[in-house]
Amino acid sequence: VGKTTISMGIMAALQKGGYTVQPFKVGPDYIDPSYHSQVCGRPCHNLDSWLLTAETILEIFSRRAQASDLAIIEGVMGLFDGVDGLQDAGSTAHIAKILAAPVILILDCKSMSRSAAAVAYGYARLDPALNLAGVIANKVGSAGHYQMVKEAIENLAGIPVLGYLPREEELVLPERHLGLIPTDEKALLAPFIDKLSRTIEQFINLEEVLAIARQAPDVPTFSPKLYRECPGESKVILAVAQDNAFNFYYPENLDLLRYYGAEIVPFSPLADPGLPADTSGLYIGGGFPELFGAELEGNYKIRKAIKEAIAAGVPVYAECGGLMYMMEEIVEPSGKSYGMVGVIPGKAVMQNRRIALGYVEVEVVEDNILSRKGDRYRGHEFHWSALEGTDPALTLCYQISKSLNKSSKRDGFKVHNLLASYTHLHFASYPELARNFVRAMAEYQAKKNC
Repeated sequence: VGKTTISMGIMAALQKGGYTVQPFKVGPDYIDPSYHSQVCGRPCHNLDSWLLTAETILEIFSRRAQASDLAIIEGVMGLFDGVDGLQDAGSTAHIAKILAAPVILILDCKSMSRSAAAVAYGYARLDPALNLAGVIANKVGSAGHYQMVKEAIENLAGIPVLGYLPREEELVLPERHLGLIPTDEKALLAPFIDKLSRTIEQFINLEEVLAIARQAPDVPTFSPKLYRECPGESKVILAVAQDNAFNFYYPENLDLLRYYGAEIVPFSPLADPGLPADTSGLYIGGGFPELFGAELEGNYKIRKAIKEAIAAGVPVYAECGGLMYMMEEIVEPSGKSYGMVGVIPGKAVMQNRRIALGYVEVEVVEDNILSRKGDRYRGHEFHWSALEGTDPALTLCYQISKSLNKSSKRDGFKVHNLLASYTHLHFASYPELARNFVRAMAEYQAKKNC
């Protein structure tokens, strides 16, 4: 319906007006937050009520929002869409209730006029605990069309309409199989944001948006748990892959690793000839390695350095795209293949359809650098590749259960001190993950120094 476009445009317009805006995103997505981070000049943090407890959400929100004039939270899917059809866990509505935050509903009004009032009326009354404070109409055909929509919603549903966005192809962000194209690849993002913010200023009443923001009561009280201890001193170097191929990281994951004593040094598997000096651990997150197969294959030196580091026992965590990079090959749907690090036998083959999307529950069945046998936590999957030709004798650390269809599978390859999996983990849901990773790096460094 245009949540990312409109929330990003409002952020940009308010930033231009002198406000400091802290962005947040409901759900486990990585790409939408990258747009918000670029617009606001500060990391966008994820708030997910299925992965995280209510108190953790309150702590993350309070910690990140306190140095800003206001916080803007982009929702996920429809307002009430969450884990299943009967509960609001994982939904935008749930986050709004946890934070006591007012909600502005985005309505796709293409080919609608009076019917928009019925939609808004239903959203406003499905959950009386929710404060639906305003509506913005999107994909509006004309000023006359907007006037019909506004009159219907305000008179029949009793909700203020704050403005609209006209139906223009130039205001549609480009997408690919995992969602929007990441900001790192979108060279023309600045002109797009400029046009979008000017359009928002013209068609949306920002003073009414700010008035709704001022309605928000104080954040409910909570007991800090994530950062309640004294932070650890920086004692180990963690090399984090950060470039156009690998850029899916929750800011909280990196912050917790720093908190427990890791100094994070970015490196590029696309461009760098080697690993940072004194590296004691590697973190290779998700992204789009399949789009950069030739470049990744061509950087033989870094692939060799990573393979040697793993053989030497350096703790390495590779997640989703990172797992694909650890395979022998990445194969395009056309059959064209590219050589990767080759620590895990087999290949990651891109498919013409999505292979996995959704929340998962993880049971740890083998000790590894992040967790211990018997640990349980939650995660998320989203990928279009499938593994082929893997060695059945390889150690798999995870038993994965799908939260919706109750199917089960194994994940989490373990080779030396490498843990590589399709499952994305949010360390704030289980801070021991970060602590264990730093501890494994410190143990490696101590052995190396002996």
